[in-house]
Amino acid sequence: MLQNINILEVINIALKAGSAVMQVYRKDFTVEYKDDKSPLTEADKRAHKIIVDGLSKISPFPTLSEEGKNIPYEERKKWQYYWLIDPIDGTKEFIKKNDEFTINIALIHKDTPVLGVVLAPAINELYYAKKEEGAYKVMLDDECWMLDEKDLHKAQKLPLNDSTSNNENSTLTIVASKSHLNQETQEFIDKLTSNTENSTFISKGSSLKLLMVAEGSADVYPRLAPTMEWDTAAADAVVRESGKMTYEYNQQFNIQNSSPLKYNKEDLLNPWFVVK
Repeated sequence: MLQNINILEVINIALKAGSAVMQVYRKDFTVEYKDDKSPLTEADKRAHKIIVDGLSKISPFPTLSEEGKNIPYEERKKWQYYWLIDPIDGTKEFIKKNDEFTINIALIHKDTPVLGVVLAPAINELYYAKKEEGAYKVMLDDECWMLDEKDLHKAQKLPLNDSTSNNENSTLTIVASKSHLNQETQEFIDKLTSNTENSTFISKGSSLKLLMVAEGSADVYPRLAPTMEWDTAAADAVVRESGKMTYEYNQQFNIQNSSPLKYNKEDLLNPWFVVK
């Protein structure tokens, strides 16, 4: 089933959504608030429609979207493959106009992301991955809203540099949320850096944090705060194909006793996690 999906088609769906999103981003826009108090803009709605319509034309798989209708677990748990999308991840960053938002499209097989496309349209960056085919980054030209096969030949394979092969003179680089840096995360960072002579902290919005670990520009991303499955799935696919992993966090956290993040749970809220 996965082999029948042409990732270029998914990329171009994301780019079409990116074009619509940027049209809204460049002008004044109104902000609504959903029942859970999270913000919603015209860009979220436009991107949702473009992505859902586009995916329905290239595959028979169902779609679960942050901006879609609530689908009961009794129905979802039967799905073998499904699309999991966040039309705009980092809506708060979108509203602030700081460019740190993404468009996320993931394909999930049972409980695991096996394909991911993440577009950061305001900074012209595109990341994509497909299981057993590697993870890649493309720097886009301005106003580039469609790619072809030759464009993918220019893609850079991830990681771009192996920051995880630290030597004693290297710096531990930690990336964390721009909008959700809580006490628990700060304590984790303090513990992590207590025995490290050189450390750097970077604050970043949206799924760009996972992608920094995937490309090797950060060593670790702790998220000891709430996220939803659609916030992480697409970038998580890129992380996994880059040779890294998104681990569920526990109090005695270490990689050896931690499980990879799982998807299509009854509760779509992610547990706390660490990307490394």
